Amino acid sequence: MNAHITSRSFLALVGVVVLWASAFPAIRVGVDGLGVAALSFLRLAIAAVALMVVAPFLGVRRPRSRDLPLIALAGATGMTAYQVLLNWGEVHVSAGTASMLISVAPVFSVLLGRTFLSEPVTRRVVIGSGVAIGGSVIVAFAGGSTGFSAGALVVLAAAVVQGVYHVVSKPLLRRYSGVEVATYAMVAGTVFALPLLPATLRAVASAPTGALISVAYLGLLPSALGFVIWGYAVARLPLSVSTAALYLVPPVTLVVSFVWLSEVPHLLEVAGGAVIIIGVLLINRRSPAITPEQSAPPTAEHHVDSATGSAGARTAASHGRATACDAPQSPSVQGHTS
Repeated sequence: MNAHITSRSFLALVGVVVLWASAFPAIRVGVDGLGVAALSFLRLAIAAVALMVVAPFLGVRRPRSRDLPLIALAGATGMTAYQVLLNWGEVHVSAGTASMLISVAPVFSVLLGRTFLSEPVTRRVVIGSGVAIGGSVIVAFAGGSTGFSAGALVVLAAAVVQGVYHVVSKPLLRRYSGVEVATYAMVAGTVFALPLLPATLRAVASAPTGALISVAYLGLLPSALGFVIWGYAVARLPLSVSTAALYLVPPVTLVVSFVWLSEVPHLLEVAGGAVIIIGVLLINRRSPAITPEQSAPPTAEHHVDSATGSAGARTAASHGRATACDAPQSPSVQGHTS
């Protein structure tokens, strides 16, 4: 592999991790000044416009009419519902806590894939799912002063709809690139978020400058740019490298949140986050006897915007494509993405 190409790919991967990790504290800033509805609509709309502007240069094709129902479902779940739930949850929980809870999304992807796509579930996946869910319970209890945090439950609901998005987008990723799916879903998500427009207009009229800068950053960088450079990185780096990088999103979020917002996580939250990552590692660990070409891709976003999920990243990487997890994905993009 060309050393120059490799260094650029690693740089892109580092950029994705930083962008999707920074989305969580940026949400805290944006939601404080704009509210849940306005932040959700504006982030989706800004990202959708940005992706449509660059779409001709990225070879994004028009979707087939037969795929529109799936695209609509992907947009409604992985974009509209995910953004609203995550933003709502971050009204009540810290950015670091939200990032750790969102990282459990691959568990729901696996469970939904087993239920609706009849995908096989191994003993290791069952154990990993149990471990990750146990870690999320620890984080949720750590975030509440009198027990289970209601805000944590809302963020977990965001992880569930992200899991739905991964399952819905899996058949689309067989026919389109990850950037194409992200663009289609982002536009569809913006359409479904149109009922939030009146509240958005009222909020923007009195929003502080910091909140407006924050939502512009979220839409242009973690959501739009994050998906593009994620696709560039996963097409050029080994699957194991690109997947492993996504495990860095929660710890990097903790660092960014500390520097930006002076958030100090509870020790119990950090422990729970570590348990979640261990569980997701177990879920995503491939058998050494099976090559990626011999095995079916795992359940599909880390994200990513963001912010978007590790399982989505692996499906995309196995196709040389990006997902819309903000990260997420999301960052994913899907990051999830975030």
